[in-house]
Amino acid sequence: MAELNFNQWVAPVSDTKASSLRITVLGGGSFGTAIANIAAKNGCDTKIWIRDEAIAAELNQTHMNQRYLPDFELDHQLKAVSDLADAVSERDIILVAIPSHSFRQVLQQIKPYITSQAVISLTKGIEANSFSFMSDIIRQELPEVPYGVLSGPNLAKEIVAGMPAGTVIASHSELVRHAVQTALHSALFRVFSSDDVHGVELGGALKNIYAVAMGMGSAYNVGENSKSMLLTRALAEMSRFAVKLGANPLTFLGLSGVGDLFATCNSPLSRNYQVGFALGQGKSLEQAVSELGQTAEGINTIVQVRARAAELDVYMPITDALYKVIYEGAPALSVALSLMKNGHRSDVEFVLPHHEA
Repeated sequence: MAELNFNQWVAPVSDTKASSLRITVLGGGSFGTAIANIAAKNGCDTKIWIRDEAIAAELNQTHMNQRYLPDFELDHQLKAVSDLADAVSERDIILVAIPSHSFRQVLQQIKPYITSQAVISLTKGIEANSFSFMSDIIRQELPEVPYGVLSGPNLAKEIVAGMPAGTVIASHSELVRHAVQTALHSALFRVFSSDDVHGVELGGALKNIYAVAMGMGSAYNVGENSKSMLLTRALAEMSRFAVKLGANPLTFLGLSGVGDLFATCNSPLSRNYQVGFALGQGKSLEQAVSELGQTAEGINTIVQVRARAAELDVYMPITDALYKVIYEGAPALSVALSLMKNGHRSDVEFVLPHHEA
């Protein structure tokens, strides 16, 4: 890997304009396309890497992502490429929107072309078996690069439709945070910043678990009281687990925590919600995932988090119940019953330190 010189372009970061930034998004799914479209609209020199050459050519010709966002015309300045070297060479920021199971492989492929680029994860998931977050994988595969993660309540179709939304860029580097804000912030898309990388990343990954649960509950027509309890107890589970891993619990009060949890759990646009709804209708996991046609990160996350929670001795009854429903054939009602256990717990995590919270 060539010697990094990130400071060459970020040193005068306060004067940086979006039009001077060269942005690449790796991954042509719905969210990657939405973020690439924002950068292009902001005047950035923007490329989106799509593995399939024919699909990339189609996007350049029609200015539409026919598979994932067929109802929306994209900015005409957005350029799709299928050559990975062309996509990442001589760029400023690389935004990686690749499913968690392929994330490491793609980083390994771009490593020969990395010089001074910052690498930002858009992926809300956890690597199977290793329990590595995407920021961990970036550090492992590209140990010298400036990096960050982007996460928030960001349903792709709403973003492309121009509905107001916000997100969080988390990085230990202020320069990285500012550069990403410059590239993506707009009148309709507000980009907040954080230095709690794992907290922001955990919020984006963990909320997928509870979106599956909420979709399942909706299929059973549970009431608003039940949904509200699920949402708040999910937030308790998320923050309990995250603090055990060193994250700041206050991060979960922000967009990447409760904001993303609320959006994902209450929107039929959420892929994880859709899978949960299908499971609640009695469909098999294979059938639910096949009908979705996209990656639902929550299914893998349930497996990974349940195992890790057992190792860390973290109480996560909803996650455990979901695992038993999906993989052990337990009745879906057990998810609801998991909310009713241990009624002497504190309502708000970390408020009553002398009680088991």
